[in-house]
Amino acid sequence: MEGFSTYRLAAIFLFIFNIAVTAQGQAAAGPAAAPAPEPPPPLNVTAVLEKGGQFRTLIRLLQSTQLDERIRGQLNNSNAGLTLFAPSDNAFSSLSPGTLNTLTNQQQVTLLQYHIIPTLITLSQFQTVSNPISTQAGDSSPGQYPLNVTTAGNQVNISTGLVNTTISGTVYSDNQLAVYQVDKVLLPLGIFRPSVPSPPPKADKNASAPTEGPSSRDSADASSTNEWRPSRLGIPFAVAVSIFYWSF
Repeated sequence: MEGFSTYRLAAIFLFIFNIAVTAQGQAAAGPAAAPAPEPPPPLNVTAVLEKGGQFRTLIRLLQSTQLDERIRGQLNNSNAGLTLFAPSDNAFSSLSPGTLNTLTNQQQVTLLQYHIIPTLITLSQFQTVSNPISTQAGDSSPGQYPLNVTTAGNQVNISTGLVNTTISGTVYSDNQLAVYQVDKVLLPLGIFRPSVPSPPPKADKNASAPTEGPSSRDSADASSTNEWRPSRLGIPFAVAVSIFYWSF
């Protein structure tokens, strides 16, 4: 009986010891680590514009030229970010009828790229940018694709050489993408340069001058000569008649 009691005490002691060790181990391990947050979904510029509600024409052009996919790849594979000037539907409606239809596919791509700066620029940073700003359209030399930005207080003015407009609002902004609404389509000189009228053809120096008719002076001289000749013949004739008469 005494041995059984000793066995029971030993079992109870061992049970309590296991509980204590387990509790101590759990306390040392701490709470279970929370699962890592999922990475944010890739930025989709067309989804951003759709939320803006007034960029249907711009979305259609981005999709038809597949530039939306190119922008998505740039945003998710580069740390430089992008800045997009987004013309509203009213801005496209104010263009002359047929303007977009007269452009080739490549010109449409270049026109859209002219609205994209390959770095992220916040509104405050426009105060310190150097003009002309380079866009994805390429050559920013005069007459090609220069884009000039000036500021006056909180107003950001944009000039292409053909179009002057301002940023009318921020559609979207984070550490990778900034989308600013503009109320005019930015028309670059490289595509929409005004045509210069061709000069008139040069006169042919070897062309013969028109033949002039007799002048009035020449006609008068000829008339005077004709009138003078009969009068000169009349004097000798009268003398001869007189001599012949007196001879008889």
